[in-house]
Amino acid sequence: MNVLVLQVFVSLMLVASSVLLFVYSVRHRDHEHADRLSLFPLEDDSAAPAPRTPEPPSSASQE
Repeated sequence: MNVLVLQVFVSLMLVASSVLLFVYSVRHRDHEHADRLSLFPLEDDSAAPAPRTPEPPSSASQE
């Protein structure tokens, strides 16, 4: 019976700590960091495009 009481106590402490960490995360706006990281690979699109080299004429257009 003592093990059951200990297990319930430990479970409640884990739930309480999870709720506290969630509240801390929301107050410090850490959840917005994931949105910024998901868009991070797209930041390179603002760089100047590389100069295009002229394509040689294909044999199909010469017919």
